[in-house]
Amino acid sequence: MTEDSTKDIDSEEDRWARLMRSAQAGDEADYRELLTELAHVVRRYLSSRFGRAEFVDDCVQDCLVAIHEARHSYDAGRKFRPWFFAIVRYKAIDVLRGQRRRRDLVTRQAHEQLSTEQILETNPLEAQIVSGYLLRALSPDYRDAIILTKLKGYSVTEAAAQLKISEGALKVRVHRGIGRLKRLVEAEKL
Repeated sequence: MTEDSTKDIDSEEDRWARLMRSAQAGDEADYRELLTELAHVVRRYLSSRFGRAEFVDDCVQDCLVAIHEARHSYDAGRKFRPWFFAIVRYKAIDVLRGQRRRRDLVTRQAHEQLSTEQILETNPLEAQIVSGYLLRALSPDYRDAIILTKLKGYSVTEAAAQLKISEGALKVRVHRGIGRLKRLVEAEKL
């Protein structure tokens, strides 16, 4: 790092710290100016590391919101840049995690769709259950319990939490629902 670039960073540091102190005191014009400058810095910083425009735009907005929400936590006696870039790093990580969760969800849904299509092709009885023909004959309580645990693969704990019932009640609903399905299947064979 050259002496000139160090002076530029120090000058920028002093300017941002001054603008933030002024913004904390209620000066809206200084606050708007600070956020505008920081938005450009965040965009350059993220673009140099990730390069993807849709990610960068989302993350810049998230960073500005986080800075706004945390502006009261800035200590004027400390350097501005470390405080600022800590927020940017944490927000970038949050956005990346969110993208990964969305990508995993899409993959899981595609896999579930493929699994359902394979069931429909291989077993006519299971096809009737999955298509809803037999499930519609069950009460909503039994149907929901079976769909969550047997078709969607939720654990007993997850399904009970989603239905807002105890794990024991969920197990009873699944057991009784399966019994009802067995009776429906036997009645159709006649």
